[in-house]
Amino acid sequence: MANLFSGLESMGLGKLTNMDVYEANEGQQGKSDKEDKPQITEADFIFEKSYTCPVCDIEFKSKTVKTGKVKLISADTDLRPKYQLVDSLKYDVVDCPVCGYAALNRFFNFMTSPQAKLIKASISSVYKGAAPSGDIVSYDEAITKHKLALVNTIVKKGKLSEKAYTCLKTGWLVRGKKESLPTTTPNYDKVVAQLEAEEVDFLTKAYEGFVEAYSKENFPMCGMDEATITYLLADLARRTGKTEDALRYISKVIVARDANERIKDKARQLKDLMNN
Repeated sequence: MANLFSGLESMGLGKLTNMDVYEANEGQQGKSDKEDKPQITEADFIFEKSYTCPVCDIEFKSKTVKTGKVKLISADTDLRPKYQLVDSLKYDVVDCPVCGYAALNRFFNFMTSPQAKLIKASISSVYKGAAPSGDIVSYDEAITKHKLALVNTIVKKGKLSEKAYTCLKTGWLVRGKKESLPTTTPNYDKVVAQLEAEEVDFLTKAYEGFVEAYSKENFPMCGMDEATITYLLADLARRTGKTEDALRYISKVIVARDANERIKDKARQLKDLMNN
């Protein structure tokens, strides 16, 4: 299995890259008849939002997607959302440029004093900072930010579900990078194979974490109810070669009394996909 945290060495966190994730614990009319409308780009959906770091109390700004401005066009079977013109997943991590604390947006402000001390000791003390991004965040930058968030979650002894969700979103980003990779990329097939393997590594860790969290944590979990988590486990099991587990979770969703018809239909479609 590849090193999940490769790329963090440049930040001074080389000693932390061998950590175990789950250790114990779109025309205007003009003179030329018709002119093109100004082209909308990813940068048009991004703005700088202010944050206060719960570890070092420094105020800073981080790029985020304008709420309600991006249009959802589809979703993968493992619930990865796909938006028009921008992959909002790239902006889901907030990272302090001073002390190195990073987390998914939904978890960023949840910090206890003991957790802050752990981060200061293991991350802030060696953190060298990251190179500033341009108008947008690239996939490579986003993946690195998510890896940094995962390291932080491990160091602060965060919940299993937070680790699993961070792994899941990192895997989604790796998939996004693969899908956007130009076919003119040198050694294209080899690079795609490497990205596919890295995606599976992160999805495997996500599956392992959610399985354990399923029996130890309360719902909702990462904003998802029990039926949604069960469905997600089914597709993660399918994607990582655990066919029997996938079918078991699918059946559990279909017969669940409190599961809504939308998620039951998705489970049936997943079952059909596996049978074809």
